[in-house]
Amino acid sequence: MQHDIKEKRNNRGILLISCPDRPGIVSKVSTTLFNHDCNIIDSNQHSTDPEAGHFFLRIEFECSDLEHKKSSIEKSFQLLSEIFDMKYSFNYGNESQNLAIFVSKENHCLLELLLEWQRGDLLGDIKLVIGNHEDLKEYVENVNIPFYYLPITRETKEEVEKKQLELLKEYEIDTIVLARYMQILSPSFIEHYPCQIINIHHSFLPAFVGANPYKRAYERGVKLIGATAHYVTDDLDEGPIIEQDIERVKHHHELSDLKKIGSQVERKVLLKAVKWHNSHRIIPFGNKTIVFD
Repeated sequence: MQHDIKEKRNNRGILLISCPDRPGIVSKVSTTLFNHDCNIIDSNQHSTDPEAGHFFLRIEFECSDLEHKKSSIEKSFQLLSEIFDMKYSFNYGNESQNLAIFVSKENHCLLELLLEWQRGDLLGDIKLVIGNHEDLKEYVENVNIPFYYLPITRETKEEVEKKQLELLKEYEIDTIVLARYMQILSPSFIEHYPCQIINIHHSFLPAFVGANPYKRAYERGVKLIGATAHYVTDDLDEGPIIEQDIERVKHHHELSDLKKIGSQVERKVLLKAVKWHNSHRIIPFGNKTIVFD
């Protein structure tokens, strides 16, 4: 049974495509896969409005002996990409995403990710956790994941980020998850991982920016609490949005209730974003994302 599951995973691929919209794209793509004995098992597509005129496609396919056919399939798509001005990527079932998690003091998002990882449902492998505080070290080391304590100040920021990048390279990290990491990454750091850093924050922005957002939201009497997961860019908290959700709050909820409800939304939204990213269901497009959920 385990051998069959592994064999099926090894012979499965995911193709993501983004290109200007025009007739014949789906036909050419499916024919090219067919010519390599690939069987399409799932296909999702989206076209933007006629003015923007852009086309997006996600295809899951199976192909016997895929390992030995990869190069010829990808070579065929190099030719196809020239015809359609196409950006494309192949991802394969036997290739797991290597994750690094950055944390500070709050544990709810980290614990949600660790639980899914232990269950085998995260669709990625957590290789290390980096914290600018040591509060969460025990949680991480209890599940045998390396924890690196790298305190950071304004004066040491450049030095610490250099060390972080060295660790990410050492562990061959594909994706960074900011699980309530209360530091702003520098543009020079971000450029190493374009659309590979996922952040979670409360959706009070821009109304309740800065410190103590739940306190100020409580004082304002908000009726909805939300969270937003997005890719990190140079523009603070303005990167392409992956997922959002909300929960309603009532007049009888205290500040502590708002924080509890907020943490529940945050961990749910972040987990969805990470899973969708790991399963190659997201195509960034400008400051938006196409999410095939």
